[in-house]
Amino acid sequence: MSTFEISSHHLPAFTFNSRRSPVYATKGMVASSQPLATEAGVEILRKGGNAADAAIAVAAALAVVEPCSTGLGGDAFALFYSATAKDVFALNGSGKSAQDISLEKVTAMGISGELPLRHAMTVNVPGALGLWADLVERHGTLELSEIFAPAIRYAMQGFPVSPVTAQLWNEGSEILKHSPGGEQLLLNDKAPRCGEIMLNRNLGLLLARLADHSPSGAKQLFYTGDIAEKIVKIVRDHGGFLSENDMASHSSLFQESISVNYRGYEIHECPPNGQGLAALLALNTLNDIDVAELGAPDSPERLHHLIEAMRLAFADARLHVADPHHYSTPLKKLLSPSYGAKRAAQIFPDRAKLDNTSGVPLNSSDTVYFCVVDKDGNGCSMVNSNYLGFGTGIVPEGLGFSLQNRGHNFSLDPNHPNVLAGGKRSYHTIIPGICLREDKSLHSTFGVMGGFMQPQGHMQVISAMLDDGANPQEALNRLRFCIEPGEAGGKICLEEGLPGATIERLSAMGHELEMRGGYDRTLFGRGQIIVRDPEKGTLCGGCDPRSDGHAGGLC
Repeated sequence: MSTFEISSHHLPAFTFNSRRSPVYATKGMVASSQPLATEAGVEILRKGGNAADAAIAVAAALAVVEPCSTGLGGDAFALFYSATAKDVFALNGSGKSAQDISLEKVTAMGISGELPLRHAMTVNVPGALGLWADLVERHGTLELSEIFAPAIRYAMQGFPVSPVTAQLWNEGSEILKHSPGGEQLLLNDKAPRCGEIMLNRNLGLLLARLADHSPSGAKQLFYTGDIAEKIVKIVRDHGGFLSENDMASHSSLFQESISVNYRGYEIHECPPNGQGLAALLALNTLNDIDVAELGAPDSPERLHHLIEAMRLAFADARLHVADPHHYSTPLKKLLSPSYGAKRAAQIFPDRAKLDNTSGVPLNSSDTVYFCVVDKDGNGCSMVNSNYLGFGTGIVPEGLGFSLQNRGHNFSLDPNHPNVLAGGKRSYHTIIPGICLREDKSLHSTFGVMGGFMQPQGHMQVISAMLDDGANPQEALNRLRFCIEPGEAGGKICLEEGLPGATIERLSAMGHELEMRGGYDRTLFGRGQIIVRDPEKGTLCGGCDPRSDGHAGGLC
């Protein structure tokens, strides 16, 4: 008989042959895609920190244990619910493009259609650290030295790589091998395998430097001086346009959230340049459709209407999501009940509408979503992302993180609101969500990570909870669809396990379908949800079975 050895672990089969119970607690809860990150957040709650403190502890831990998806080289968006104010505050941590870049310059270089996918010219200012510091400064209670402590421990002492992360790391290993500095995030020139111990001392030392400062001091340290110099140097050495002035002038945006009423609940998202608008547009359309009466969740009639509502939402979002300082999105009109009714009337009940009114996502991405609710009922819903796996794959010397390629989302159409320009925020895929009851109490923090799957995931889990009364885990367990990046009309990817009759009927309606299973299920996103009982204060959390993570709480 062979002896069990952790070091011999291979990636386990990605199957859905077990069940998860929702997690219950009373004095705080954290849900993330990594058990170690969830534990980091719970550790902060146990020390007396609030939802903002714990959320940033989770963000920092994820930067260490899931660097393929997130990190200090990326961007972040957050929604924070204050139980005292009974209000939702939006924080936009996306960075601007380099002032030196322009449509004219890249056109003169012979570039058309879109920017090169992994090129240094797609590096915008990384806004994650700025948001981390701003969220703690405005809503937190603890010092960065306490908040970053778990992440520093993981980075310096090492952590075992989890299965889904090992798969994502392996998928990005060729990018790292051929990107400047990328070998720093490999283990013996390879992606670490499931169960192998990975260290990132460079990132640990950087976090320790930042932790010695106040939030404002940490921002100054990151965006000026030697850290900014290293980021700028590697970007410019490889054809990018970022400058030290771009780094030094970075600031987060404090914004008002945008929302729609769905079945008597307020669904809140961050405003553009994030694509939360797409989720709200889809839900606004579904408001005029009795979803529950269309059939079971896996019926072709119900899935067809959700797909078509999402197509219409993408069409509008692709046209109107851009930097709010460069374009004024007509939010009041787009989110009005009358516009939702108009869009609902454009859905054919028995066939797909594949003409040019249909929106088509651009690309998938690697992203992390996580949420926290503390004992006082404050909630934080947050997304941190490199965009595509490891972003550009470029790793500045001695810093331990890769730089995002978010600039790839700019349009090269001179007449588009999201057209490439210097000092501009691009269309962003990352979107956290918060749901409130009619009395403005917190119903839930929710999100589904994964590029252009995110608004599709938001619509599907909100419908599950509010149309069918599903608990958080049930909502996340449901099989999903995803309008895949592609040509006009958008191919529909369906998750293996849906009934054969449903697949046949959707195909007959005109939907181009493709089935996905195994590790390809990550296309359908990885989400987390925490729901709060307004009377008892009981928390109920769920974590996506497509991820490595879990929800954890305190009692």
